[in-house]
Amino acid sequence: MRKHLWSSFVHRIFSSTEPTVQNDQSQKGCPSDSGDENVERGNWSSKREYMLSMIGYAVGLGNVWRFPYLAYKNGGGAFLIPYTIMLAVAGIPLFFVESSFGQFCSQGPINVWKAVPMLQGVGVAMMLVSTLVTIYYNVIIAYSLYYLFVSFQSHLPWSCSSGSWNCTSTPGGQLHETHRPFIYYRVTLARPELFCARVLVRAMLVCHLVPSLSLSEVVLQRSAGMDETGPVLWHLALCLLLAWVLIGAALFKGIKSSGKVVYFTAIFPYVVLIILLVRGLTLEGALDGIEYYIGTKSDLSKLSEAGVWKDAATQIFFSLSIASGGVTALSSYNKFHNNCYKDSIVVCVTNCATSVFAGFAIFSILGHMAHVYQKPVSEVANAGFGLAFIAYPDALSQLPVAPLWSVLFFFMLLTLGLDSQFASIEVISTCLQDSFPTILKSGRGFVTASVCIVLFLLGLPCITRAGIYWVTLIDHFCSGWVLLVAGLLEFIGLFYIYGGNRFIEDIEMMIGTKSALFWLWWRICWFALTPLVLLVILAWSWYTFTPPTYGPVGYPSWALSLGWCMITFCLMWIPAVAVRRVLGARGNLWQRLKAACTATDDWGPYLDRHRGERYSRQRKRDTVELHADVFVQAPHHGPSKLVLLQPVQLNMD
Repeated sequence: MRKHLWSSFVHRIFSSTEPTVQNDQSQKGCPSDSGDENVERGNWSSKREYMLSMIGYAVGLGNVWRFPYLAYKNGGGAFLIPYTIMLAVAGIPLFFVESSFGQFCSQGPINVWKAVPMLQGVGVAMMLVSTLVTIYYNVIIAYSLYYLFVSFQSHLPWSCSSGSWNCTSTPGGQLHETHRPFIYYRVTLARPELFCARVLVRAMLVCHLVPSLSLSEVVLQRSAGMDETGPVLWHLALCLLLAWVLIGAALFKGIKSSGKVVYFTAIFPYVVLIILLVRGLTLEGALDGIEYYIGTKSDLSKLSEAGVWKDAATQIFFSLSIASGGVTALSSYNKFHNNCYKDSIVVCVTNCATSVFAGFAIFSILGHMAHVYQKPVSEVANAGFGLAFIAYPDALSQLPVAPLWSVLFFFMLLTLGLDSQFASIEVISTCLQDSFPTILKSGRGFVTASVCIVLFLLGLPCITRAGIYWVTLIDHFCSGWVLLVAGLLEFIGLFYIYGGNRFIEDIEMMIGTKSALFWLWWRICWFALTPLVLLVILAWSWYTFTPPTYGPVGYPSWALSLGWCMITFCLMWIPAVAVRRVLGARGNLWQRLKAACTATDDWGPYLDRHRGERYSRQRKRDTVELHADVFVQAPHHGPSKLVLLQPVQLNMD
């Protein structure tokens, strides 16, 4: 009888302490009232929210302002051939790997590397580069907000091209002209206490001579170079603050809140693109624009140029937003048996189809602009900032009811940017919460708000008079080589250290067993083709590196050194963490290396009921076996006592 009582008492002790000892494993295995399979981390409320979030993350500003220009520059319709091939051999394989990797263990970009602890620095590099990219990317969203506000007037300020200045003064203020190497106009308010949303719109009425001046000399108030910083531009600072407020509000409850927002932000851009395409096709000269984009003027001879293939591979790599941690972070909130294979195909194909479709909408209206100005399309087409904030706004200003089209276009840019930002911030928040679950587990809103505030402050240099130089510098150095190195190390770590066959078995645990023929193509890509493509792009980028410039303006040596320092800061964690893992292991050098490359005991599916026999041997807390001479401290209010227990075996399921 006494033995039975002691056994029951021990069982109650372990049952009450199990959530603490086992990191809430007893609760993690049971679905919650909200339908979450993973109670502790949470899951997407529905498959639709996940797919829209992934599509919104992949489809960004580059689909609108970079792909159409690349296609036109690289042979028009001929460019679709290398673009499709690179999608098949590089884009989809890497996207499939990252979505499977995150979903399998339900962890963010850092903790997934429990599979190969020596490469955990790759996850750190992804988080850091996402942080840097997020800083300047939100500045571009601030530009879109600025243009959106300015568009709410009957006469668009950049539509004047008569050769005379058309100035509009602000309420309570006036326009002051300042002569510098780059002419710019600055708006000052005499009564800042009157500031409100309506005053903001009116205060952003600008002066210009040609459309290009609207961006550089009025909106950016661009200085002569990076050495001349100047003050923070209040109009852009307010727009940047608003952008961060929108992001913080959407992500305050993590994927539970952002998943609802993407119903609008992910779908609205397609509505606008369809409207712009239909309107563009009705304009005179539209077919000329499409001919320049993808038409009978396609140049198949371009396929013999290596640069065309490099542009196709680079565009696929960066437009899918892979190797930056976002795909891994978003997929980590999936349910374990979600079909990540089909999801990867759908997202990648949708992203690339959107790029092609956006090109028709863009070039149909650019063709009309060329017709109005009696110029060839090649002289009005541009890429990057020039297309989004100079050429296309000017083209829209030529249409009837120009403010309507301008509002739609810049609101589309806003939603495209916000979708991508949601995932980038999710990378940072997920990494922080996974790394410090005890402290940050219940403080999701606090973590998101803190991240947004810090990144807003770090973005202030990008909205000074030298801000555009900072944006170009970060984009040139951080959004390229770091991602290529991280992507290449992903393949080395998973398929040559962790084991490609083992990783395939992990995927089959989620999506079911597939035939050897099914895996043949993926083995070819994962073991050879995709790493080779990434290596070639990386080597080509190093070989063809040129210092960044903004138009004719170059960068001082200290700025270039700062760019290299940003790359170093992101990549240095890869060897640093590897060395730390090796030094922290035991044995000789070979044994240390082997231990650093061996998956940790808690690697595998997050929930015990998904681990199966393959991973049940690794986790020794499924069943707790107490032998003789095991002491347990019984809870009581008096001095600590150690009680000798009889041998007993408890099943903790």
